[in-house]
Amino acid sequence: MNRVLVFGAGLVARPLVRYLLDRKFEVTVASRTLSRAEALVEGYANGRATAFDITKEPDRLDDLIEGADLVVSLLPYIYHVQVARVCVRHRRHLVTTSYVKDEMRALDGAAREAGVILLNEIGLDPGIDHMSAMRVIHRVHAAGGKVRSFRSYCGGLPAPDANDNPLGYKFSWSPRGVVLAGRNDARYKENGQIVEVPNARLFATHFVMWVEGLGDLEAYPNRDSLPYIDLYGIPEAETMYRGTLRNLGWCDVMQKLNELGYFSLEERPDLPGRTFRQVMADLIGKPDTADLKADLAAHLNVSPNSGVMMALEWLGLLDDIPVPPKNTLLDILADQMLAKMPYREGERDMVVLVHEFVVAYPDREERISATLLDFGIPGGDTAMARTVGLPAAIASRLILEGRIRLTGVHIPVVPEIYEPVLGELAALGIEGKERTTSGTS
Repeated sequence: MNRVLVFGAGLVARPLVRYLLDRKFEVTVASRTLSRAEALVEGYANGRATAFDITKEPDRLDDLIEGADLVVSLLPYIYHVQVARVCVRHRRHLVTTSYVKDEMRALDGAAREAGVILLNEIGLDPGIDHMSAMRVIHRVHAAGGKVRSFRSYCGGLPAPDANDNPLGYKFSWSPRGVVLAGRNDARYKENGQIVEVPNARLFATHFVMWVEGLGDLEAYPNRDSLPYIDLYGIPEAETMYRGTLRNLGWCDVMQKLNELGYFSLEERPDLPGRTFRQVMADLIGKPDTADLKADLAAHLNVSPNSGVMMALEWLGLLDDIPVPPKNTLLDILADQMLAKMPYREGERDMVVLVHEFVVAYPDREERISATLLDFGIPGGDTAMARTVGLPAAIASRLILEGRIRLTGVHIPVVPEIYEPVLGELAALGIEGKERTTSGTS
């Protein structure tokens, strides 16, 4: 068993593909853009590239998957279940880095019967966050302790030396995905109370937290935290909060973009051919005049000289130039952000993951914090690509070597998965620093 089929050749694929190639697995990369797949396997006799578009030739899935022992899907999450069904039919293992949806969970029985694992959420967030949290939780429980509070934060950001724009952000993965995440509602538990955060207030519900080695960052809630009480096996937790980290200023700008309607997926055939300035005037219900900046500031209830206005101007949203040829405001914003906020040659990104536990033992209380920082390699792999791709690659190897023998639908919250994966990540330089102090203050 040494044949791996990788669907997708996007921003996080290279570390995964190269890890498997370097360990002599036969790897086929199937991508809509053949040149990207070819670049990933270039120079490797055990690598092969093939053009494949799941939206146009789904009938090829059977032939491609039947020729592999394990499949890694780096496609958009909406295609994972389609791939998974074919994997189960041909008794092939599947690995993804995406959240498990109900349709994937429904395949658990069939996957067990077929004797294969459908391993999901084995990237960074979700992925390393699960594994590093569960290692602490299992250790605490084994010592007779209870987890009273668990707070987890993660962010992919430009390294401090590359943080040079008003939004404090650059794109190491899909810009559309980043903006789409801003449409989510959120929910968490704080001191025994359930807190509901509607999308309209998502970015307004942020706070500033200090991160060791970096300083102050903004944190805001990430989707629904409540299911993790059961997933992590901590029914005793009075606080459960999963958050996203960004540099200072991001949340205020994104809140105002949401208020303006820039997160909308409504089809707008009138958008192509218009200018950013015309679109902005339309969004605030004002004529396109020389005072548009002042009108916009008044509409948003901010100073014309505020950081928000500086960021909106820097993004070009008041410029008299045509918008990208897209039919939704969200896609126009995502395209413009990518154009304005790419990583330049030689710049580094970084990944930040922070866990904070308050645990109670019969004789004492402890606060446990764990902080993982990983930096991209100038001219090489990004930190985002490493921390998403390598956990999936390591897990794929462990499955193929028979060291992970689980079947059915899983996420990496059991020692059989997280112990060897975290161990190898540490050997590759991806490891959090843990600190324990007494008390809750």
